Amino acid sequence: MMRAVKGINGSAQLLELPPPEMIPQFVKVKTEYSVVSVGTELMMIQNSGDANLGYSASGIVEEVGEGVTHVVPGQKVACYGVPAHREFLLVPKHLVTPIPEGVTLQEAAFVGIGAIAIHALRQASLSFGEAMIIAGLGILGQVIARIAHAASYRVIGLELMEERCRTLEAVGAKACRSQVELRRLVESDPSWLGADAVMLCASSRKHSMVDDAIGWLRDRGRVVIVGDTGTEFDRDLLFMKEASVHISRAGGPGRYEHTYEQQGVDYPLGYVRWTEGRNMGEFLRLIAEKRIDMQSLITNECALDELPSMYQSCLEKPQQSMGIVVRHGKLKPA
Repeated sequence: MMRAVKGINGSAQLLELPPPEMIPQFVKVKTEYSVVSVGTELMMIQNSGDANLGYSASGIVEEVGEGVTHVVPGQKVACYGVPAHREFLLVPKHLVTPIPEGVTLQEAAFVGIGAIAIHALRQASLSFGEAMIIAGLGILGQVIARIAHAASYRVIGLELMEERCRTLEAVGAKACRSQVELRRLVESDPSWLGADAVMLCASSRKHSMVDDAIGWLRDRGRVVIVGDTGTEFDRDLLFMKEASVHISRAGGPGRYEHTYEQQGVDYPLGYVRWTEGRNMGEFLRLIAEKRIDMQSLITNECALDELPSMYQSCLEKPQQSMGIVVRHGKLKPA
């Protein structure tokens, strides 16, 4: 049996589950670290009677199935797309990526969040020098902002929590604590023409910020919905700017596609340049080349059996919860 944390009837619980059995085109991984996507996982716990939690992890290859050639047993890898808060993972081969030199297991465990962030930025269709507003600076919004800042886009974050604003400002990007502050900032900049794109990274379906986002856009700008947020909007506002609203589906092309994930059939490079698997590799490259700093986003670490109480802490003190890594083994960060 293996230990795992799941959401059961509104609470997170530590359980004993059977370990996964090997199948072709999959990789069995002994988990070393998993990462908590706070907003998404708290919503799953609260809204589902039986929730498989986590989707981003790192570990050591235990066994490879038929058709797997890019990793071998004993290799350090990053994993995405399967329930991550458990001692052993069975992962589709395209969602297992070797960890390059210079990237720690802790940093690599953010690979799923990184792939989602990169795909969301691609959905924004920005060009060099263009401007974006990121509403919601939780862990996903922070990673999007770091990657966008590294790519030399003009980045403004919007977040009510002071601690999260300071985290973004530490990398040189701008952050606003309210919509009033945001309006003052852009009105004071004579070069501001409106946001080319607005990324909505909030995690509450009870409230929609789409109308606000349309107001911040330039003519024919683009709203990208990244978080699990409300999607109601005023058609007239959209019409007046001929704006577009897009939703970003997880880590990129291939997500939820049976042929790609379950059967291991890749998309030809000439037709799909950036699959979710290739986005994972790109995220790790950014860390390895010191283009983005993930270590500064790690605010908490806990053991797997401490994770249920960590979720409660996130509810009670969200301002103190940003990048949460869950330790599964005894291996030190490397």
